[in-house]
Amino acid sequence: MSSSQAQQVLTFPVWPQHGPEERAGLLRALDQEGWWRNGGSEVDSFEREFAALHGAPRAIATTNGTHALELALSVMGVGPGDEVIVPAFTFISCSLAVQRAGAVPVPADVYPDTYCLDVDAAARAVTPRTKAVMPVHMAGQFADMDALAELSSATGVPVLQDAAHAHAARWRGRRVGEFGSIASFSFQNGKLMTAGEGGALLLPDEETYQAAYLRHGCGRPPGDRLYEHRTQGSNYRMNEFSAAVLRAQLSRLEGQIAVREERSRHLMAALARIPGVVPQGRDDRGDVKSHYMAMVRLPGVTAERRLALVDALLAQGIPAFVAFPPVYRTRGFWEGPASGGVDDIAKRCPVAEEIGNDCLWLHHRVLLADTPVLDRLAEVFASAVAAG
Repeated sequence: MSSSQAQQVLTFPVWPQHGPEERAGLLRALDQEGWWRNGGSEVDSFEREFAALHGAPRAIATTNGTHALELALSVMGVGPGDEVIVPAFTFISCSLAVQRAGAVPVPADVYPDTYCLDVDAAARAVTPRTKAVMPVHMAGQFADMDALAELSSATGVPVLQDAAHAHAARWRGRRVGEFGSIASFSFQNGKLMTAGEGGALLLPDEETYQAAYLRHGCGRPPGDRLYEHRTQGSNYRMNEFSAAVLRAQLSRLEGQIAVREERSRHLMAALARIPGVVPQGRDDRGDVKSHYMAMVRLPGVTAERRLALVDALLAQGIPAFVAFPPVYRTRGFWEGPASGGVDDIAKRCPVAEEIGNDCLWLHHRVLLADTPVLDRLAEVFASAVAAG
């Protein structure tokens, strides 16, 4: 890189971010009598605070977001021979969690603007074996919860929200925990709040919470001293240090999201003015979008050109990534009777095929930058696109 190019490299806020709150929390956890949830208080406190912020009766903290999905499916009774409808455009954890339950993930197409689950496509995928439908709130944009509620009521198939991108998001004023369904979150290093790894479930009632609690601790009830394993499960328990960090992260979440909301509108308007660039659309019923990613499409771009564009942005200090492939094109995907072969699924999911080929995204830390930096980002983006 030449010296003139080096001067153009952009600088964005770091991620993860931390302050004295995280440091104090870690020391608080360190000085406790125990470092696991049954000996300390940080996990219990985090669960109460996280549930309260999201309007849920209860929460369970877990080792990571994938395990949270696995735990949710177990609580919902999903097992071998069952089917779970997942978006065709999503991260592979949606599929892997279903497969770990011995069930079959059935991809359904997504909307071309929001990239969220197409509810009509999901309805067409329902069979007598369907045990759950798993919408993903893609990049913090709520899936259509109104239509999903109607689908669930008409079919009896419950909804499991994958809210790994949707911390503190809202749909028509309602928070993730206010829909009467289980919701799953991730606190992996890149997420909107993080302890490096971690996850959580929001539970809609005490009965579901108790079922999740048993399963997340190898089937043991609270305070067990007799190794009374009441049900199957695994060790999905979060440790006290992660919970202490997440309590601090939670304290600044809403303020950061407010900044991202403002800066996203500025950046997306600038990117939309670039010929050939189409930003992710927004359903305004999602009145708070948490902006896990700033996603755009470049219709007609080749795979080679998209990767070259990402590399050009990275060279200028912009944290850019190609989007997920369609979930059925990942190597770990199981094909089942309801799913069919990859070619058959692709025919049913033309929008996911297109998005998987032409979408790229920028990490949410760019949306914490000042607007002059975002203006410069858009200029660099436009130059990189034009250079192709």
